[in-house]
Amino acid sequence: MKLSDFKYNLPKTSIAKYPVSPRDKSKLMVINRETQEIENKTFADIVDYMEKGDVLVVNETRVFQARLYGKKEKTNAKIEVFLLRELNADECIWDVIVDPARKVRIGNKIYFNDKLWCEVIDNTTSRGRTVRFNQPGNVFKAVEKIGLTPLPPYIKREPEDSDREDYQTVYARIDGAVAAPTAGLHFTQKLLQKIEKKGIHIVPVVLHIGLGTFRPVEVEDLTKHKMDSEFYEITPTSAEIINKAISSKHNVFVVGTSTCRALETSVTAEGFAKPSRGWTDKFIYPPYDFKVTKKLITNLHVPESTLIMLVCAFGGTELIMKAYKKALKDNYRFLSYGDAMMVL
Repeated sequence: MKLSDFKYNLPKTSIAKYPVSPRDKSKLMVINRETQEIENKTFADIVDYMEKGDVLVVNETRVFQARLYGKKEKTNAKIEVFLLRELNADECIWDVIVDPARKVRIGNKIYFNDKLWCEVIDNTTSRGRTVRFNQPGNVFKAVEKIGLTPLPPYIKREPEDSDREDYQTVYARIDGAVAAPTAGLHFTQKLLQKIEKKGIHIVPVVLHIGLGTFRPVEVEDLTKHKMDSEFYEITPTSAEIINKAISSKHNVFVVGTSTCRALETSVTAEGFAKPSRGWTDKFIYPPYDFKVTKKLITNLHVPESTLIMLVCAFGGTELIMKAYKKALKDNYRFLSYGDAMMVL
């Protein structure tokens, strides 16, 4: 497969700037790989496709308020610091991106308020820096009030207070993501209760989504593209429930490409989920043999992105690209705050 195989024209007017309310009233395109049928439904209808004993796997990563504005010591120059990932919790050391980068050198201190500041201890890339925060304990907690929601670059507006809740799944629990696992944004507590009542197990895993999710693929030959590493964890309990469903021939519904990548990173030779934690840079594109993922719930993604490539690997490039054309024609809302699709 080549990069250009995943190209389509996405008008700016199709990119959702705000989510629908309530969340589960968004559109859901249901794509059947066997019959090649494509149907338009509402997200709340998802429960009709699930049976007792099935498993719904969700990514319970939590988006933290990663975008900070501070002032440089002595000069008072305004500096944006975008937190990427925690490198060492005990030492409060983080990977960040700074802007304007030319003003930020090793040894500089950046103050965010009376209590919180960081010192630059290394350069990583042209805009990347390693910093040490003065905040002992929990930096996530310290930035929660003063940081801004890291909305995707294609949502052309400033973050609002409502985004703190909107750009977060209702089951988000573990701080660490700078982008939401967007397929999960459509679930409400009420819908999850309905799913559980039907006898479907809701199983959590974690993959902390990084900025790499928005990084464009710049090579036509996909074998030369390298993904950013992201932290993931599959607990023994989660693996056991998933494997029980697989053994008893029940479906594993996977919510989002991030959840899918976590599961497909850690599999046994027999096709079962393996408990593990660590870093993954797994890049899934056609052709790919999915081991654990049986059904995929996802959003509508950016052209030529690694996300659309994963969906095409699962659903078949021709069928998925046909579905995207139909989605545009049927006025689906695209990207993070947009509508969803489920590939059966």
